[in-house]
Amino acid sequence: MTFGESIRICFSKYADFSGIAGRSEFWWWALFNLIGSLALNAIDYRLSWAWTIATLLPYLAVTTRRLHDTGRNGWLQLLFLVPVIGWILMIIWLAQKGRAGLAVGMGDRSDRVERTF
Repeated sequence: MTFGESIRICFSKYADFSGIAGRSEFWWWALFNLIGSLALNAIDYRLSWAWTIATLLPYLAVTTRRLHDTGRNGWLQLLFLVPVIGWILMIIWLAQKGRAGLAVGMGDRSDRVERTF
């Protein structure tokens, strides 16, 4: 997936918390948000905050879909609120390779989210 495709998909699935997102989709979106935030912060910090608020929902959605791809529940992104340990766990989980077969049969929630604990 290219940078542009990832941005287009994330904006088209603005608040879609179902399904899965591949590693490239998530990491290109994260890079896009970082670049946008830094560029706008160089102009005015209020623009950066507006950017962050405007892209928060799609960021949460793509993170949820990425966690689904690794077989985890989207609510686990609340671990970002736990300093250091939570951040490390989330980065590891978001960087993991997706599980084969999760894209097939995405019918109901029990199919999408497999508990591995």
